[in-house]
This record gives sequence, C-alpha cells and structure tokens, in this order.
Amino acid sequence: MSDPSGGEYAPSPTDWVREAVERFEASNGEANLNEPGGGPIIVITTVGAKTGKIRKSPIMRIEKDGKYLAVASNGGGRANPGWVSNIRAHPVVELQDGPVKKTYVARELDGEERREWWEYGVAVWPTYLEWQRKTDRRIPLLLLEPLD
Repeated sequence: MSDPSGGEYAPSPTDWVREAVERFEASNGEANLNEPGGGPIIVITTVGAKTGKIRKSPIMRIEKDGKYLAVASNGGGRANPGWVSNIRAHPVVELQDGPVKKTYVARELDGEERREWWEYGVAVWPTYLEWQRKTDRRIPLLLLEPLD
C-alpha cells in the first residue's frame, strides 16, 4: 500500500459509510455498525484504484486465526462495493480492529477455500445468505492476511 499518511484522504460520498467510519474512529474502534441487526466492524484503508486517494471502508468483523474475511456483499446490490476494485489494484491494506491497526495483504478466494470461508462468514453474519439471494453476481470474498 502506498503510505496512507502521504496520500490524500477522500471520505466516502455514501453517507452511511462515511458516518460508520467516523463513529468507529471517534470511538477508537469500539463502534459497531449502526444498522438494523448491526454488529462489530473493522475498517479497511485502501488506495483508490482510479484516484490514488486514501479510502476507508467499514466491513463486518469476520476473523479467524488472525485472518479477516472481507465479504463484498454491498447489501445484495448489483455491483461490488468500491473497495473491491481498490483492493484488486492495490492488495496491501491497513486494517483496524478495535484500536489496533496493522498491515494486511488481500487475495480473492476461489474453490474449496472460498466455500469454507463463505460458510464461516455466513455463520458469523447470516444476512449474507439473504444478500446473495438478492443479486445475480457471485459475491467476491477477499482474505486479508497479516503482512509480516
């Protein structure tokens, strides 16, 4: 990832995304998603694929063995959330879980590994099943692993 401290931060134009990030950062990583049935979130910081600007996105906290699953559900919308193209272009990201920030590298999952992580993600956040039914696209799953 380009050094986020050197890039220009561009808050999301989407109100709920921008507000969730602001609440999360103001609470030092303690705020949950403020949506119906909301739960714990993490914030990923990416470099914009087109703009090169720093972007921050709240995603549901799905962690196992120090790895995090980023489910690009977009609430079952027709298109992937913007952070997917950012990660595909720049797979090294900063992830904040609570007050802890670390650098991770992301890779898209496929095959058996995707199936196992999907099952785990749905067990943590069952709403993903409903959102997958709402869309014709296959929801991308990205695994974020610590960069040592």
